[in-house]
Amino acid sequence: MQVAFGLLEEAGLPKGVVNLVNGGREAVDAILDHPEIRAISFVGSTSVAKHVYSRAARNGKRAQCQGGAKNPIIVLPDADLETTTNIAADSAFGCAGQRCLAASLAITVGEAHQVFSEAISEAAASRVVGNGLDEDVQMGTVITPESKARIESLIQKGIDEGAVPLVDGRQASISGYEKGIFVRPTVLENLNRESEIVRTEIFGPVLGLVQVDTIDEANQFINSGQYGNMACLFTSSGANARKFRYEAEVGQYRHQYWRGRTDGFLSLQRLERQLFRRFARPRAARF
Repeated sequence: MQVAFGLLEEAGLPKGVVNLVNGGREAVDAILDHPEIRAISFVGSTSVAKHVYSRAARNGKRAQCQGGAKNPIIVLPDADLETTTNIAADSAFGCAGQRCLAASLAITVGEAHQVFSEAISEAAASRVVGNGLDEDVQMGTVITPESKARIESLIQKGIDEGAVPLVDGRQASISGYEKGIFVRPTVLENLNRESEIVRTEIFGPVLGLVQVDTIDEANQFINSGQYGNMACLFTSSGANARKFRYEAEVGQYRHQYWRGRTDGFLSLQRLERQLFRRFARPRAARF
């Protein structure tokens, strides 16, 4: 942000239009309490989001507080495997998984588990990791050494709780960047549904696999989580797409399904109509 503000200054933006304030909790609380600041927007952990929201509201400010997320995707047996794998890999491992809406759990239904777990493991293992400014690199570093340590400790905790690493991205060493803070893409299966790695936002390139028997069970699993941000479904069944649309309790959702054509693709207009987004009204309030 220092670099960004330097560019704003070079561009000639008048002083005082935009200000950058560095600091920790004291600086934040001063902003939350200042009578001339009328609105607050926050992105971070759920615990801090609660603090910001409550203090801002107490002082009569409008507040937009974006906390944690644990975004699941559901993969049905009739999903197009190649497209599903590519989208899931890009979502889970793009930006080294450091995105609010990165896919972090893949819920495979029935026979989809075996084929998808093999495909996503291959995609994870073959992803090119290195200097993010290089053209052929698909994934760069995590943000700090502390983040790397936290991600790797969560992977280990998941393994200690019964998860099986299909692809283990810890202790990554990149030629020419041996001191870089890299975590390679990681895929874990056989997750304990009560484990911390299922409940916690990892914010790193880690995808957990959960196997269920039906889409009803998948929807129930999504609705049992403490977060309700985003969920996605991959299928070729319109009926299952509608079931997901109306039963998954999330703030946003996407589904993509394929119908029979010799080339395997839909027209752009039809595809656009079949990518839905809505704001749900969950029965129970969640973060």
